[in-house]
Amino acid sequence: MTQTPPLLVLASGSATRRALLEAAGVEVEVRPAPVEEAAIRDAMLAADRTVSHESIALALAEEKAKFVSADVPNALVIGADQVLSFEGRLFEKPKSVSEARAHLLALRGKSHALHSAVALAKSGTVLWQNTETAYLTFRDFSEEALDGYLARVGDTVLTSVGAYQIEGPAIQLFEEIEGDHTTILGLPILPLLRELRRREVLVS
Repeated sequence: MTQTPPLLVLASGSATRRALLEAAGVEVEVRPAPVEEAAIRDAMLAADRTVSHESIALALAEEKAKFVSADVPNALVIGADQVLSFEGRLFEKPKSVSEARAHLLALRGKSHALHSAVALAKSGTVLWQNTETAYLTFRDFSEEALDGYLARVGDTVLTSVGAYQIEGPAIQLFEEIEGDHTTILGLPILPLLRELRRREVLVS
C-alpha cells in the first residue's frame, strides 16, 4: 500500500514563491505566517551586532515554518525568507518611492548579497533548513535612468527588498549577477526539491 505524502503548506503570502513551486509542479496550500519579522531581526541584532545576515534570514524562515506547522498537524510546512546585505547593513522593503530611490542610489555601482533561506517544519519542529546566497552588482546608472525605472514600476518598487525585481525593468540597472535565479527570487528551489524527494514527498 502506497503511503500518502503529507500535505505541503507554504507559510508565505509571496506570489513569487508560490509561482516558483507551482511552476516546478509542486502543489501547496498557502498559509501566510503572521510573524513579526522586524522584532525577530532586531532582537537578534541587539543580542549580537556581529550576527551573520544569513542566520537572520534562516531564523525568519524557520520561525514562519514552525508557527504555521504548529497549527496544521501532519503537514510539512515550507518557510522562506530573504534579506539584502550591503556593507554590513540590512535593507528592508522601502516604505516610499523616495526611500526606494535612496536605497538604489546607495547600491549604485556596488555589489550586494541576497541571502535566501528555506526551512521545512512539522508539528512545530524544524526538520531541515538551507541557505543560499546570490551576489548582484548594479552598474553606475544615471539618475535619469533611475527616475525612468521608478516611473515605469510605480508602487511595485515597494514590494521587494532592495526596491527591484530582476524579472522586470530593473534588470537594466544591473552590471552583473552571480547566483541561482530562484535564490534571487527568494526561494532556493533546487535544495528544497532535493529534500522533498528524499522525504518521498516527490517522486525521486
